[in-house]
Amino acid sequence: MKIAFVSNFYNHHQKPLADALYSMIGDDYYFIETARISEERLKLGWGGDERPPYILQSYLDEASRDKCQQIIDNADVVIIGSAPYSMVKARLEKGLLTFMYMERLYKKGVPYHKLPVHFLRALKNYIRFKNFYVLCASAYTPVDFSKMLAFIGKTYKWGYFPAVKEYENIDDLVDEKKENSILWVARFIDWKHPEFALGLAWRLKNAGYDFKIDMIGNGPLEKNIKDMIEEKGLSDCVQMLGSMKPEQVREHMEKSEIFIFTSDRNEGWGAVLNESMNSACAVVANSAIGSVPFLIKDGENGYMYKDGDIDDLFEKLKKLLDNADERKRIAKNAYKTMADEWNAENAAKKFVALCEKMLAGEYKPFPYESGVCSRAEILKDNWYQ
Repeated sequence: MKIAFVSNFYNHHQKPLADALYSMIGDDYYFIETARISEERLKLGWGGDERPPYILQSYLDEASRDKCQQIIDNADVVIIGSAPYSMVKARLEKGLLTFMYMERLYKKGVPYHKLPVHFLRALKNYIRFKNFYVLCASAYTPVDFSKMLAFIGKTYKWGYFPAVKEYENIDDLVDEKKENSILWVARFIDWKHPEFALGLAWRLKNAGYDFKIDMIGNGPLEKNIKDMIEEKGLSDCVQMLGSMKPEQVREHMEKSEIFIFTSDRNEGWGAVLNESMNSACAVVANSAIGSVPFLIKDGENGYMYKDGDIDDLFEKLKKLLDNADERKRIAKNAYKTMADEWNAENAAKKFVALCEKMLAGEYKPFPYESGVCSRAEILKDNWYQ
């Protein structure tokens, strides 16, 4: 089976899945880059010097473009991410198996006045093609496509698959975490809502809890948050640690009992959830974040709170702080979710098996009942109450 993944550029986020597919498919797996990585992202450590043998670059010259296009046109399976739709148009017309790798469409809300136009575009580009499916990198991708009547019954749970660490003794990791330690990691921008961490700290402090919140990141709201910490008298329980390298962030996750994820619906996926669960944190996360409904089973391996509802966030935090055994139970289940199901190796294995059945004509709708490659349901409005 020949599989081609087409995206703008290769980076560390895609490496674990790409490596896993290459280990299964060998030289019949290709990662096709369609654009040069920006200098800004290179300065942030994206890209790197390593160029695995499966990477091809369509933008170098005409010969490279033609070679890549020929692979796309003739591959058994193509996944298209952030790349021109025109590159898969010919294979779609031939009815060849193709998957779109997509976060949610309407992060800013549904533009109902534009839906008729969006439907006509979907009819032309999506709906009429039989063997066209979606790998959903957000639990809200299906409902957004449903607004234009596209990909109904053709959406699979997918996502991003950062590297998963395996620990020799998860019980020791959980037991050695600092008691009542809470971690927040994100850029200091409006839709990440760092102010929620401060509102939570203020309520917990007034309720008499002994705790510590560490905040990692930087951004335009950094000074505002620092000023708010001083104004509200929270400097004894909230510490801003600045930005740091990914491996340093993971070290803090490994030492923290609780992770709070406060982004709103603008968070397409949120790989920090994968990483914090893999680090055996008991997570409390906004239900509107793209990854949350896929990864978290509420009350089993994490907690969700209602979008924008700090009262609900506060109640979930209190439940964890009041019960050390509950924190440990949630944390261990979170780690198990990443180690057993939501990892690159398992995603590659399930995806290849799914494609083999499709190509052999043995496909039964949604052969997996849960987890990666299972059916991504259309979430109703206000589904989490």
